[in-house]
Amino acid sequence: MKAYLGVYTARLEMPWVRSLKEKRALVKPAIERLRARFPVSAARLAGQDDHAWEVVGFSLIGYDGVWVENVLHQAAEFIAAQGEYRVVQAQWSVEEVSLEELMPSWGI
Repeated sequence: MKAYLGVYTARLEMPWVRSLKEKRALVKPAIERLRARFPVSAARLAGQDDHAWEVVGFSLIGYDGVWVENVLHQAAEFIAAQGEYRVVQAQWSVEEVSLEELMPSWGI
């Protein structure tokens, strides 16, 4: 049995922002809207101490690789359109994960 793990990361830039509070007011609501709309785990990953940029990421796992890829694509478009920031670099991947060692072996 297999599962598919999708991971997306993006660097958001907002050089016009002048404070961490202002940046957090842009990024945090976008992440919250993403979580509410898509079945993903999302987080602010890096750059929290710099007001001009931040790295965000999200992931999901499912048994259908096409579904995982489609959700990742839709969620990436959604996050890019949400805030007053620019997505300057993004990467994503979908990897196959084996579940064989987690399944009970009952001699079937």
